[in-house]
Amino acid sequence: MSGAIKAKIIGEHNAIFLSGHNATNLQQRFNSIETFGNYAVAHPIHRTFTMKTLQDILNQRSLSALFQPIMDIPSGTFIGFEGLIRGPANSPLHSPINLFAAAKQQGLSLEVEMLCRQIVLESFAAQNLPGKLFLNVSPEALTHPSFKNGQTLAYLENLGIDPQRVIIEITENQPTFDFEGMRNALLHYRNMGFQIAMDDLGEGFSSLRLWSELRPEFVKIDMHFVQGVNTDPLKQQFLRSIQSIALSSGTQVIAEGIETDAEFRVIRDIGIACGQGYFIARPNPTPPLNPPAEIGCLINTSCIAEQPYSNPRNVTVGTLLRYVEPFQPDTETEKIFACFSANKDLRAIPVVRHGRPVGLINRYEFVDSFAKPFRRELLGKKPCQDMMNADPLMVEKSTPIHELSCFLSESGIRHFTDGFIITEQGRYIGLGTGQDLLREITNAQIETARYANPLTLLPGNVPINEHIDFLLKSGKSFAVCYGDLDNFKPFNDVYGYRKGDEMIQFTGKLLGNICDPQHDFIGHIGGDDFILVLQSADWEKRCSQALASFAHTSLVLFEARHRSTGGYSSEDRQGRVVHHPLPTLSIGAIWATAELFHSHHEIAEAATVAKKMAKKKPGNSLFIERRELTQPLMAAVYY
Repeated sequence: MSGAIKAKIIGEHNAIFLSGHNATNLQQRFNSIETFGNYAVAHPIHRTFTMKTLQDILNQRSLSALFQPIMDIPSGTFIGFEGLIRGPANSPLHSPINLFAAAKQQGLSLEVEMLCRQIVLESFAAQNLPGKLFLNVSPEALTHPSFKNGQTLAYLENLGIDPQRVIIEITENQPTFDFEGMRNALLHYRNMGFQIAMDDLGEGFSSLRLWSELRPEFVKIDMHFVQGVNTDPLKQQFLRSIQSIALSSGTQVIAEGIETDAEFRVIRDIGIACGQGYFIARPNPTPPLNPPAEIGCLINTSCIAEQPYSNPRNVTVGTLLRYVEPFQPDTETEKIFACFSANKDLRAIPVVRHGRPVGLINRYEFVDSFAKPFRRELLGKKPCQDMMNADPLMVEKSTPIHELSCFLSESGIRHFTDGFIITEQGRYIGLGTGQDLLREITNAQIETARYANPLTLLPGNVPINEHIDFLLKSGKSFAVCYGDLDNFKPFNDVYGYRKGDEMIQFTGKLLGNICDPQHDFIGHIGGDDFILVLQSADWEKRCSQALASFAHTSLVLFEARHRSTGGYSSEDRQGRVVHHPLPTLSIGAIWATAELFHSHHEIAEAATVAKKMAKKKPGNSLFIERRELTQPLMAAVYY
């Protein structure tokens, strides 16, 4: 799908509707667009959508923000987030394309864009998201006096956002002729502290000319050149050329639309600075602050926080390794036959040159070919490389087995039956088989399922206790944060157990998003109680982030009438009508060391006391026990 119809917050939509299509043509275009991920469904805009509909959205500010992380590939960290927008839920205007089409038709494009900008900035500030914000701005708005006179700058100041953290992302979906005007405008915004990004390089009309004229700090490559790049040499060459230009111009390239690990590997190997896409993280109202564990493994970082229990995401390909003596490529085929004949259980033989694998010989294919009349006499003295598969599957030892499983499930049966070569920094160390992979995954999943909470699928009490005891035994220091929902029972009574389960799952996902999978651990004790075991240096900031996110995003779980009154009423056991406030999140935290605590029992008691102290304060609150802590800590935070 073209980048021109991506569901971004501002620029692309306005540009589409400046192209001269009338309403009938727009309807025809929208009918051909389908839903996929963060791409919007574009329904025909019915004539009954009046000015009043959009005016209601503007008056009630009925828009919501989503954020998709942008990753610095070499370091494996997020440099920031792109802001996206959605219209009112359960409405045709939920789609940004429909929203901006209606705005264009009714002469409200600038007003809608200004509101979008405000909603994204407010949500970014409320969640205290780290790093940079990529803020989509249309060329029309870019040159409008309300943008140029410092209105956005003043709004940022009120929200406490440094302009140097904001990237103005310009779309290029129609021909740009006034390069001088664009350049002068952007110089003005740079002087105010903003940086510039150019979107969808390669998709628009004059991408390279814009790059040359505007000299942006960031350039985004259109997803057409990213998706399927692992199988398309021409796309690979395009990316290498763009990367070469970027290095000479001081620009950072962002590859958009990365959806598979194979695409990610190519992007990484070419040297592209940044990446964005579903494989890294999907757009979310409360985005994760760190990439998933499998991403870390792909850039040679530690794969997961140390955990003593089995989990498919912790187990690596190294557990499947079986050493098989390799042969040189010039080894006579007769010797390969003799090796297979002597070892009936040997399914494949690796072919290695100077320690690097170059092929794999499958037993059944080899024997079938060698057994044909006169084949042994003809091929016996030939080098074995003539009989090998020169394109075997090669997997690094540190690769998580769940990642390998996903790849095998999407590829042909050959890799599963032949097996695969296991390497360490590209050098041969052994073989693995599909049967061994299935066995290991099954065992790990059974072990994990035994102790997982069935509602959230997070680790339950047994792995929580084991993990804490493991860290204590290892002499590590860490924070234990006990999270609990306030006023949850009245919510469950008023909304029903299904909504209550949804609230618990929502909380578990929110808390999981603030954890760094390389250092942190989240467990679900049961009910609405969660435990975070955090080794990240900024663990306090992460807890504050969770509270801010809960305060800002949990409102979607309540009816409008309850949001407006701040709660709901219900009868108690004596038949009295009692008003209950909306649920909030409390977190009690302690700092644990082997000197202070000797078992998970002691830590559980201390964390429970801290949690009770947090719950004494109204609203979303964080209480940190300080009396015996050796690490300097922040003040308690309340929302």
